[in-house]
Amino acid sequence: MKALKESIVKLNSEEAGKHHKQFEQLAENLEAEGFNVEEITKKIADFQVAIPSWALGTGGTRFGRFPGGGEPGNLYEKIADVGTLHALNKSSGAISLHIPWDIPDDTKAVKELAASYDLLFDAVNSNTFQDQARQNHSYKFGSLCHTNPAVRAKAVEHNIEVIKYGEALGSKAITVWLADGSSFPGQHNFRKALSHTLDSLGKIYDEMPEDWKMLIEYKPFEPNFYSTVIPDWGTSHLLASKLGEKAYCLVDLGHHLPNTNIEQIVATLMLEEKLGGFHFNDSKFADDDLTVGALKPYQLFLIFNELVEGMEDENSKNPYPAWMIDASHNLKDPLEDLLQSVEAMKLAYARALLVDRNELEARRAENDVTYCQEILQNAFRTDVRPLLAEARRRKEGAIDPISAYRKLQIREKLIAERGTNTLATGL
Repeated sequence: MKALKESIVKLNSEEAGKHHKQFEQLAENLEAEGFNVEEITKKIADFQVAIPSWALGTGGTRFGRFPGGGEPGNLYEKIADVGTLHALNKSSGAISLHIPWDIPDDTKAVKELAASYDLLFDAVNSNTFQDQARQNHSYKFGSLCHTNPAVRAKAVEHNIEVIKYGEALGSKAITVWLADGSSFPGQHNFRKALSHTLDSLGKIYDEMPEDWKMLIEYKPFEPNFYSTVIPDWGTSHLLASKLGEKAYCLVDLGHHLPNTNIEQIVATLMLEEKLGGFHFNDSKFADDDLTVGALKPYQLFLIFNELVEGMEDENSKNPYPAWMIDASHNLKDPLEDLLQSVEAMKLAYARALLVDRNELEARRAENDVTYCQEILQNAFRTDVRPLLAEARRRKEGAIDPISAYRKLQIREKLIAERGTNTLATGL
């Protein structure tokens, strides 16, 4: 890691002249418009996104998986890969584990290794959508909602086990996503399924430490195709409200039907003080888990516009959201994909910081629709890449992370170290 940091500093020195010119010009323009560039740069530098342990290897589809070589074969190698990402972009300072894909065999050693890379552990994720080896009860027909109390108890037990691992690693949240649902009419008693789920979540909730959060994810379809028990943000909010003040909604950008107004959902949940976190990705039709911002960068900006609006509202009591990526790609180098995703999030965040909110509210009060649009689009059209590069440079990250990744031949070195036939655990 020391050698990587030294190499990054060397590459930065080669790009410093061009970067400084771009940054100074942008800073001058923004200052002239009344923005505090130093304050904005610091906010960008402080922005951190948790990297999921399952996204460090090739994801694949239902039809095939094509590993590219050098994939991490265990949790220790996954932590090292996140450490590499963080050294490059200085914004990937946490890892989100999925249990039992990545069970720490020695929590003390795992925690110490993460600390050596300046990493923390974000929300832990449970898995009741797959049966594990020697499991005595199957989740084929559901887990927390199952008609059989023994299956529900098994799923509750697993979630509590995940919490225990999270406690040992220093996590402060558990994410619960359920594949529970039905594929045929008549298969489920909808009321009983939801009631069972609430009861099961309550048992898990009662085992959470006082300073923890439960993040309840929702999804309108898949793997069941007729109904899902938690199909939308309203059901997630209903469950979180009934459970208590430690329960929140988690928004996954890929878990919405086409043309859903996600930014409005974000605003509503923040108003209700129940927005706990995000899984960021992009999608064309449904849950494609594509690179963040690959298809809909303007929608991503509009979402961050609402997030910044809520976060900077001094009267809001909504907690600071947990930022996580949930993507796993079959075609691209996973580390390059994650670098691009984090960059897209920071671009959207930086542009949202450039929205003149006082002017926007004044125009709204006058019903000046045209100028309201101009204010948002002017911010979106601003090339803020020099701001992001400067924020990284000040923390000794790479001015251009993708370029640095390739110039330093990181994937080639991982292949030489781990081989071409390694396959990461998880998706």
